[in-house]
Amino acid sequence: MKIIPLKFLKDDPSVGNADSSEDAKVSTQLLERLVSDVRQQLAALSPTAAPLRRADLLLQLGRALVRLEKKPEAWDAAYAAFDLYRAEEAWEGAVQCCDILFLSEQQLSLAALGQGIWLAVTYPVDAELSVAMLQHVVDETPTDSDGAAVAAITAHYLVDLRAPEPQRDNLLIYTNQLLATVARRHSGVDNQPSFDQWLTDMELKDPAQFLPRLRNVVDVLVQEDWWFDREALQAKLPAG
Repeated sequence: MKIIPLKFLKDDPSVGNADSSEDAKVSTQLLERLVSDVRQQLAALSPTAAPLRRADLLLQLGRALVRLEKKPEAWDAAYAAFDLYRAEEAWEGAVQCCDILFLSEQQLSLAALGQGIWLAVTYPVDAELSVAMLQHVVDETPTDSDGAAVAAITAHYLVDLRAPEPQRDNLLIYTNQLLATVARRHSGVDNQPSFDQWLTDMELKDPAQFLPRLRNVVDVLVQEDWWFDREALQAKLPAG
């Protein structure tokens, strides 16, 4: 089976995962040059430039800044991009912004994560991006958290539902492993019969049961800090 590279679930090797201090130095220099170049492009944009062009540049800037650990600056760039994507209802870009806003580790980063997850589940954005957002919940919650189980099964469900071939096969393997890891750390599950029973006991086999629980997870993350009107967006969705 051909393995398709993952875009959102691992760092770009050109700017991360350095094998030596020299590699890390080169990566940092590349990122700093990228930041300078993108800022120049932003400064050169006409006031009448297409909003999504500006948003794409701000997103690129925020991604580079968060990798440079310049987290308050990354937040500012990503939030500005989010505003533009939201106004254009370009939801995949908005979800990518929420990913950066979460990684920026600022006061409202958990709210950003919750809203990114809501958008990723509500709209047919890139399946791998949806998995990446849900994995943040798995990574950040305690080992006995039911929320991690709900996030992991939702990631698997979205891949099965939406991912095109050949991306689908790779991501199903990934989400199966993620779900198995959550089961092991949550309840010590280490074999298939126990795993099947765990899914039943945790009510993770039926989307009608686990998706409402995901809404509870999102509400805990966001609290009252919503940046868009969920009801208005849902009213625009196609029926059925």
